[in-house]
Amino acid sequence: MVEQSDRAPLLDWEDVPSVEQTPALVSPETDSVSSPTTRLSLGNIAPGTEWSSSPRDRSGATAGVSGVPGSIRVGVGWDPLNPTTGERVVAENRQAGWEKDQIVAVFVVTFDTRSGNLVEWCLPQDVDLEGVEFKSMASGSHRITSDFIYFRKGSCFGLACFANMPVESELERGARMKSVGVLCPSYTLLYRHMNFLENQVRLQLQCPGQYSALEAFYEDKKALLPPLENGLIITSPSRSRGASQSRCMHPEMKISHPAGCMSQFIRFLGEQIMLLWKFSLLRKRILIFSPPPIGVVCYRVYCCCCLANVSLPGVGVAVPEFRPFFYISVADITTLETEVSYVACTTEKIFEEKQDLYDVYVDNQNVRTHRQSLQPLLHLNSADRQKYRKLSEQRQTLLYSQDVDGDCTSNEEELFVLFFMELNDRIFQTLYEVAGSLDQTLTEDHVRSMGLDPQGDHGFLVDLLELYGIDVTLDIDNPCCS
Repeated sequence: MVEQSDRAPLLDWEDVPSVEQTPALVSPETDSVSSPTTRLSLGNIAPGTEWSSSPRDRSGATAGVSGVPGSIRVGVGWDPLNPTTGERVVAENRQAGWEKDQIVAVFVVTFDTRSGNLVEWCLPQDVDLEGVEFKSMASGSHRITSDFIYFRKGSCFGLACFANMPVESELERGARMKSVGVLCPSYTLLYRHMNFLENQVRLQLQCPGQYSALEAFYEDKKALLPPLENGLIITSPSRSRGASQSRCMHPEMKISHPAGCMSQFIRFLGEQIMLLWKFSLLRKRILIFSPPPIGVVCYRVYCCCCLANVSLPGVGVAVPEFRPFFYISVADITTLETEVSYVACTTEKIFEEKQDLYDVYVDNQNVRTHRQSLQPLLHLNSADRQKYRKLSEQRQTLLYSQDVDGDCTSNEEELFVLFFMELNDRIFQTLYEVAGSLDQTLTEDHVRSMGLDPQGDHGFLVDLLELYGIDVTLDIDNPCCS
């Protein structure tokens, strides 16, 4: 039986109806799953992934799913099993300390009036930076003075700081534009370099060609990529600890924004956040458009991934990985053509016309889809509004306790992340318990106990069951067929 969280519940719906059997969701390595809340805090959102950046726990926990044959390579930081030795594969930074030596490359990109975006300088000199000149300087940036950009480059992630300075030069057409950036195996630690990159891009604008500080920085922070095939390091299972975690988890991305990205994301979208939550769980291709600056929109990409967090082991092993691409440009079109699930942002309006590349398009606070099968999911139902009200009430209670009682043990980020995680856990726990029962019938009472609307969420449930391969019978009247 999967344990309920021992935390005061954020979700206040009726209890799940009892069932006679439960599926084997728990790894053979452990008899039960500890409460998501006891494992998770805002400083440790993703135990079991290389991306965890908790200051309290640097050792990490395993993220493999027991009983899955073969080696499962699902992206940067997950822990597959080696099919030959049976040993667990863990990310190198957990053992070798990526946090001290995590820089794969450092570079300077400039805008040349004749040639366009160019990589002006980089270390190491033989690193593959193809396309970085477009990823680190967003289209339309000539209209702003500064920005920062998160992006994905192969199996690595990058952060670049952009600046635009007016100059009295006909050759440069009155403006000098540069970006200074780094590549890392993980995105959660990139925030640490924000101040340095901001200072360096200003220096490059004022004194072009002065690379000594960047050279010293690279020598101090450089990292060697894992030497084994496919970038995997083999270690003994005894060196990892903790219960198996679902690969639906997404890590914490520390940020410099004073108010926090998750709280701003939800306040910006309002009730529309419930639409993105469903699309995220269904692993749809989500593209967020915004004119520059794009930095805060990169945070929204991360927040979208957090909406699909699940802490129950084994959930989502067979579904596509929900991949954060952060900023993309037309140079990424070929890559996106092969992606079945991702979330990204762009400043290029031309993507709106390329409907074969995305399922859901977010423009400002407008969430829409061109796919007929997804149209019903754009309508907020009573359960959606109820969930959003509960989330708002929880936030107001938190703010009141902070203001009156001086309670600093919790914050909005933790509240929002845990709200959606507990919501997702409740849904999947109920579905798997019903699937493991003798009856295997999902009733309207089950649906309501999950915080869903039996009629309004009928299509969402059908898609969810099909995607995750959960075998239950829906005993719910479909209003479309009545």
